[in-house]
Amino acid sequence: MKLGYSTWGMPTVPVDSALAHLAALGFDGVELTVIPGYSTELSILTKSERRRILKLLKKHGLDLPAIAGHTSLMEEDAKSHAANLKRLKQTIDLAVDWAGPDAPPAIDTTAGSKPEEWGSRRAQLVERTQELADYAQAKGVTIAMEPHVGSIIDTPQKMVELIELVGLPNVKVNFDISHFNVMGFSIEESVSALAPHAVHTHVKDETGRAPNHQFLIPGEGVFDYVTYLKSMQRHGYTGYISAEVSVMVQRRPNYDPLQAATQTYATLAAAFESAGIDRSR
Repeated sequence: MKLGYSTWGMPTVPVDSALAHLAALGFDGVELTVIPGYSTELSILTKSERRRILKLLKKHGLDLPAIAGHTSLMEEDAKSHAANLKRLKQTIDLAVDWAGPDAPPAIDTTAGSKPEEWGSRRAQLVERTQELADYAQAKGVTIAMEPHVGSIIDTPQKMVELIELVGLPNVKVNFDISHFNVMGFSIEESVSALAPHAVHTHVKDETGRAPNHQFLIPGEGVFDYVTYLKSMQRHGYTGYISAEVSVMVQRRPNYDPLQAATQTYATLAAAFESAGIDRSR
């Protein structure tokens, strides 16, 4: 396994500064966020900028295992859904432009909607996921769906069921265990269900139970990273463990995105060492 960081927690940090900082800390890879409001927002990534960022990644020795393109697939308005689908397809095209030596980065996205709509809108979610995944499959790109507290996919069981119903090999999981932790699922329960389907991950820290929970910077909360890493390894996961700093944390008046990354690296690098997991290439 490798240690990564998502620029989800760095919305206004210039990509040059973000990559230099993460590489200097010792991260192995990065997930770049391309949704509106970010310094690497999709619409400003010209062909020349895409090439420049790819060179920056190589310069700093950082892998790009995933792109955060989180865009709802469950908009009820037809025009809004068409716009979202177009954006996700453009993000897939970006993944092709940023492909590494083995494969393009996975596209992380959330489904949207609400948990109580699983029964009534599941068929629609399957159909829309299939349409997106068909486009991605033709380009060699994997769709990494992220279950999320409060969304239509909010349990490990729903995520597994969606994968089975879609029935395409390039639909996998961006496994953010924090959403299950705050719902009361045990580490083993979540990992045993989703590690076999995971192509990428997020980790945060947290306290409390949903809906009265808080997501935190790694090292501030109660999450047992060592037990989690050992469980992921035991269940055969060999990809990236990528930290994500939530919007909850970013709302703090004194939030410092570079310091958050520094604290995160110290916490997770120590957990890798305590778990006895070798990150050497």
